Amino acid sequence: MTWLQAVILGAVQGLTEFLPISSSGHLRIVSGVFFGGDAGASFTAVTQLGTEAAVLLFFWRDIVRIVRAWFGGLLDKTKRTLDYRLGWYVIIATIPIGVLGILFKDQIRNGARNLWLIATMLIAFAIVIAVAEYIGPKNRPIEKITTKDGLIMGAAQCLALIPGVSRSGATTSAGLFTGLEREAAVRFSFLLAIPAVTASGLFSLPDAFEPAGEGLNASGPQLLVATVVAFGLGYVSIAWLLKFVANHSLYWFVGYRIVLGIAVMALLSAGVVSAT
Repeated sequence: MTWLQAVILGAVQGLTEFLPISSSGHLRIVSGVFFGGDAGASFTAVTQLGTEAAVLLFFWRDIVRIVRAWFGGLLDKTKRTLDYRLGWYVIIATIPIGVLGILFKDQIRNGARNLWLIATMLIAFAIVIAVAEYIGPKNRPIEKITTKDGLIMGAAQCLALIPGVSRSGATTSAGLFTGLEREAAVRFSFLLAIPAVTASGLFSLPDAFEPAGEGLNASGPQLLVATVVAFGLGYVSIAWLLKFVANHSLYWFVGYRIVLGIAVMALLSAGVVSAT
């Protein structure tokens, strides 16, 4: 991997991580179409540490409040507020993706990165997001979130193990299906991502710093720079998305996903880019 490629891919990660368009899918597409190789699942996971650091900074006060409330509620039943419940919802909802991520580690890093699969998932899950936006009642604020909501969104997060689906797209859509307001679903989606994505990035560090095989292998310094770039643009992306969903539907992203999926399929059919 060249330095320019590292910076570009870090920028792609930062700009797409929080949008319901699949950052892992975009990294695979950009690296394959423009750079003739795959940056790899480990590169994706490690650069996600940058975007998760952006989440920690952006929601720092909320996170501290939730952590304090969770510990306080464990010791005193009278302190079991919404923040206490949110802490439990995040913990419980993280378990499924943690288990599946470990069990299917090899498949995620190899077969699941096929561009035909990614293009198909971009289109297929665009339909899911559109349906969620259309039929979701969107009448419950985050104060009304329940254990059932957390479990459903946690189960949906597992779909993010497939590049092209989008973690935020899956969890936000699940939240809309349960009746959460769009902004509430997005906010909980951000909180839900913190433990899962951080654990994935740390778990992938050894593989990323000691790359093997074909593809765009990044050096340690290049990974660091890409992660810093992802952090900066990720922070901006969070602020923009929260303002956007407050006044706009997710249909904008649906259209983009379908167009991109069709474009990738066309390139694959024409032999311009390899699927693997």
